[in-house]
Amino acid sequence: MGEKNRIYKVGDLTVTKIEEQLIRGIPPGYLFPKMPAAEFAAIESKLDLEDLGESRSDFNVAVHTWLVRTPKHTILIDTGSGNNKEHPQNPLFHRLELPYLQRLADAGVRPEDVDYVFNTHLHVDHVGWNTILEKDKWLPTFPNARYVMPSVERDYYSSPASHNDVNIPSLGTYEDSVLPVIEAGLVDFVGPEGGRMLDDFTFVPTPGHSIGHMSIRFSSKGQSAIFGGDVMHSPAQVIRPDISSVFCEFLDQAVDSRKMILDYVAENDALYFGTHFAGPSAGRITRDSKGYSWRSE
Repeated sequence: MGEKNRIYKVGDLTVTKIEEQLIRGIPPGYLFPKMPAAEFAAIESKLDLEDLGESRSDFNVAVHTWLVRTPKHTILIDTGSGNNKEHPQNPLFHRLELPYLQRLADAGVRPEDVDYVFNTHLHVDHVGWNTILEKDKWLPTFPNARYVMPSVERDYYSSPASHNDVNIPSLGTYEDSVLPVIEAGLVDFVGPEGGRMLDDFTFVPTPGHSIGHMSIRFSSKGQSAIFGGDVMHSPAQVIRPDISSVFCEFLDQAVDSRKMILDYVAENDALYFGTHFAGPSAGRITRDSKGYSWRSE
């Protein structure tokens, strides 16, 4: 596994990476179908050791949660893939048995301690631990939490419109990981325009990877940061923001959202937290006449 329970400070907030799984050996041509081999070769030397496999010919991609402690609240940003989910169409997420809750406990947090769960979007690898299986029934994993998610995502993934080839990896996710927490009365929805949440957080519309994807901006004591969700899957997209992953559904919007976030991070010296970056998954982004650059922290 990669680095677990890596801790960052942003003002009064403490951010801890809780890794669920590290997926190795993803061919560049699969992850980024519109990036030819020659273009991958041109950026390979700019990527860190953790981003690529030992041969440096394929990608490593992580799935993890960001645990945020404020002076008042305990918050989870996205919840990974979850255990015991039925995803035979995608073995990466099918009937997993991973020690995620133990890793959360190692960071000092029990499920009942969580006050809020923020879902940036409703794909299979971002909402899985919203629920756990007990006696053949999906129940909220975090019984005392308010689950916050984009209303556009709820509307889309609860409708037949979302049952298309792109979303096959997420087929069934709404039913096992989202609907149970809605039916339990634990969900608050963020509208299409985004908005402020609690004292320090703002949901920012960044559609493209998914129809109602949100990134989450936060600040404390003059320091700022952003949880990008799936605006990017790899630091390769810092170097090549025009390239979208195979999992992105609305490609033109995905590029626009990515460039907006890159500009915000660069202009505000914000700390960027990536959900799928392998190794150290937080860092700084700078911009010059040649483009953007990534430096992990």
